Amino acid sequence: MDDHNIPHIISHSADDDITREPHQALKGIKVLDLSRVLAGPSCTQVLADLGAEVIKVERPKVGDETRHWTPPSFSDGTAAYFATVNRNKKSITVDMTQPEGQALIKKLAAQSDVLVENFKVGGLKKYGLDYESIKAINPRLVYASLTGFGQYGPDAHKPGYDYIIQGLSGLMSITGPSDGEPHKVGVAVVDLFAGLQLTIGIQAALLARMHTGRGQHVDVALLDSAIAMLANIGMNQLASGITPPRLGNAHPNIAPYQVFATADEHHFILACGNDGQFAKICEVIGLPLNEDERFATNPSRVAHRDALTDSLAQQFMTKSRQQWLELLQQAGVPCGPIHNVTEALAMPQVAAREMVVSFADSPVRVLGNPIKLSATPVRYESPPPSLGVDTAEVMSSLEMTAEQIQALQSSGAV
Repeated sequence: MDDHNIPHIISHSADDDITREPHQALKGIKVLDLSRVLAGPSCTQVLADLGAEVIKVERPKVGDETRHWTPPSFSDGTAAYFATVNRNKKSITVDMTQPEGQALIKKLAAQSDVLVENFKVGGLKKYGLDYESIKAINPRLVYASLTGFGQYGPDAHKPGYDYIIQGLSGLMSITGPSDGEPHKVGVAVVDLFAGLQLTIGIQAALLARMHTGRGQHVDVALLDSAIAMLANIGMNQLASGITPPRLGNAHPNIAPYQVFATADEHHFILACGNDGQFAKICEVIGLPLNEDERFATNPSRVAHRDALTDSLAQQFMTKSRQQWLELLQQAGVPCGPIHNVTEALAMPQVAAREMVVSFADSPVRVLGNPIKLSATPVRYESPPPSLGVDTAEVMSSLEMTAEQIQALQSSGAV
């Protein structure tokens, strides 16, 4: 199945009635986005989807690094990576190393509700754009920082990269085959998870401002987010003191909860969550394994995981994947195929949930927002903007004349 068979689920334009009514949850919130690459922009895209006005500040001529991370790109030259997290935003170019550029950002910050940045700790202070400096200009501003290690601690000065944090946090140590090397997750999950945490922090700070009238500093770190992502695996270590092993596709607390191969050389996931489901599995495959004391309860199955896996693996090689899926689903046992990305994007359920989105007059298609609000739904107003396309409009909103804007452009400040 090729890319062109993936359906265009939505096509929106600024003239559609749906883009005007009803109001969105964050309508009236202005966000000044100084972030770049993935983690920070993923946060501001969620805010933009929810109705906030997001002004993305980029370097003149160069822009966000991900504009150049190709291939692949769409037919208009938009990099797929850049398009991942930059829809519904305005783009302006400002050189913050110049005093005129710093002054412009301060003017925008004075009018904004939220500022998002992902510079190294202290990186903006030399430009007078750090939290304390901006707070003095606009005490109501929610200033959100996303860094590798947070605003304090012995490693706060270090840069942060998703891949490195996956290794540092222990996440890679539990990902990959049990008899092979550690693996990173296929998507930059730490960046994206931290972006969601930053979004939650910003929304909480905006709610708090309704009561206090004051903004605050939202501090989210990639390492903190990755540690939180350890979830039950991290809790297993805290409870037992034992370093969790790498189990490949198996589950540390449940068995059988893993991947099995079938006679047609396909694979499927079997997710057995309790003893009742295991009894149904035994009935489907025609082996009374649940009568064996080694496999009668989940703790005993976990203790004898290898023997159980060997017995099941042999049996699942006797039929095709589709045959097993139909039999197991009829018995009420949780199971499913392992799709490739093209198959996943072409699922009817994905279409029904509007998770592939297209735009009028643009070749760019994007993955939809998973947040479904009944009264204030997300909107897809505009595709990722071309570099600096909104600079003149935004500068005009600061009551600058055409001559002043031209002077800034000539000096390279914008």
